[in-house]
Amino acid sequence: MIRIDYRIYEAGHCTHPECATRAGAPLAPSRFPALAFALRHPARGMVLFDTGYSEHFLAGTAHMPERLYRTVTPVSLGEGRSLQAQLQSDWPDEPVRSIVLSHLHGDHVGGLLDFPRVPLFCAREAWEDMRGRSRFGALRKGLLPALLPGDFLQRVTWIEDLPTIRLEGALAPFGRGHDLLGDGSLLAVALPGHAAGHYGLLFPDAAGVTTFLVADAAWSTQAIRDAAPPPAVVTAWLGNTRCYRETLARLHALSKQAPSIRLLPSHCREASGP
Repeated sequence: MIRIDYRIYEAGHCTHPECATRAGAPLAPSRFPALAFALRHPARGMVLFDTGYSEHFLAGTAHMPERLYRTVTPVSLGEGRSLQAQLQSDWPDEPVRSIVLSHLHGDHVGGLLDFPRVPLFCAREAWEDMRGRSRFGALRKGLLPALLPGDFLQRVTWIEDLPTIRLEGALAPFGRGHDLLGDGSLLAVALPGHAAGHYGLLFPDAAGVTTFLVADAAWSTQAIRDAAPPPAVVTAWLGNTRCYRETLARLHALSKQAPSIRLLPSHCREASGP
């Protein structure tokens, strides 16, 4: 079995009332990290899962109407804390070979322009949803088309077009995973509800632990443990409330049935390196 070493990076953070992310949470603003994941495949090199915030995000939201994005969720990014800067510091001689996009919200593609010419994996559904919206319509859904590179369509492989592998055991309720690299090591798994074309990433880590990056299917592992979704007004604003709650219920059941599987949301303060 191929095993994947990985490291978690915080590429900036936003603040938001916690009650908007989990039922029963307090009203007070909380800090939510924008996590990106660097996976090191033994044969295929470094693969990123999302990119977090970067200076490109700050520039792209400097003026109205895009400034509203940062008004609703204020963003902080320290000097040298973009994903690209951190990778350059940690792995100066190891190029990024591909990037998997969980979905196209600005806090997940905010650093994409820092990685020119790198091949991309993305859901066609996410792209078609974005391109079908006006500037204001995209912004209302947390989408910032200017953060995508001009050669996006030349670099992207659509996740839906890749072969699938049936998931088994406790993962069976999630159906099938799309085999990104053709060796069964990285499976993109649909996690509908949060946004169009929203996917997680499933893989065996270097210690043999099954790891499931669940992106924004939950804002925290606490929400998964408690099966506590955001208020319906939030999930309806960004995606589909019924689908979101069904996905969260499956993740909650998975956490009970297979506690050895590591579930990692993209904004969870509890997340730490393997």
